Amino acid sequence: MVKMALPFDTPLDRSTDGATSGPLRAPAQMLADQSYGGHASVHDDATAASLGLTAGPIEGPTHFSQFDPLLVDRWGDRWFSHGCLSAHFQTMVVEGEQVRASVTTDQGEADRVILDAVKADGTPVLTGSASVGPDHPETALAPRLARACAEPPGDLHVIDVLSVGMTGPGGESVAVTFDEDFGELYPFSLAHKLERITEPSPWYLPDAETPWGGPIVPIEMLSVLTNSASKHSGFAARQPSIGLFIDLEVRLLGRPVLVGHTYRVDREIVAMGASRRTESFWTRTVLTDTDDDSPAAEVLLHQGVFKDSYPGYPNAS
Repeated sequence: MVKMALPFDTPLDRSTDGATSGPLRAPAQMLADQSYGGHASVHDDATAASLGLTAGPIEGPTHFSQFDPLLVDRWGDRWFSHGCLSAHFQTMVVEGEQVRASVTTDQGEADRVILDAVKADGTPVLTGSASVGPDHPETALAPRLARACAEPPGDLHVIDVLSVGMTGPGGESVAVTFDEDFGELYPFSLAHKLERITEPSPWYLPDAETPWGGPIVPIEMLSVLTNSASKHSGFAARQPSIGLFIDLEVRLLGRPVLVGHTYRVDREIVAMGASRRTESFWTRTVLTDTDDDSPAAEVLLHQGVFKDSYPGYPNAS
């Protein structure tokens, strides 16, 4: 692979205990106009207020970009071809708040680090792990998924139309260009995202020279790819209801996802869950490059639905 300068100039703070932190960043809200099922989403301020939230939260995967410079610093361009970021979202962030990302050496695994993001006042935003493959150590979400598989929920009222083992309809595909919007779920283009991304990189831009021959799609955008066409997959809760992301794991399978390539989308529900406030389901989605039929990325998403948002939900709190 061609040796190239690494693609970030983000200032990093390295401590003597094996921790590396990036600067405070103020991520941008880009989903205020998101809609699904004919209504606004949790990212709309008024809808968020109806659920007791202070404002429409920024989508959790946005924070993944703050880890990229830290992980490229540790693993070089392997991060963009064999990286895996596995995170549990803890506290929502609204526009105007600042977030700092940090990674800490895992003393038990050379190819894994512990990661966390916190607000400026120390409030936790997310926690998890990152690793490089192809032989990954256990990820942060592996035990959470195992528990969900071992402890299926009882009565469901909003996602009861879904079931473990359910797969997409087949024939789904997605391609990324710079100028096309991703649709009503993600009402922005890649070019628009790159104008506001917390960690810009020349490797994301048109005519980029990268080890893979062209511009790469930011890792935070892989969940956008797998979810932008999800309304056609049949993986939808009863409506009207408001959803949120609880956990997300993104894994590269030997290459980055590239701008201008078409990817087949294969998805499957692998677990269901419920908590006091939500019903939820886990979906594993694989992106396969149609140029050579090789899997490029796998996205594991645990998404929930607020019980309070579904009219007439039994005993909703």
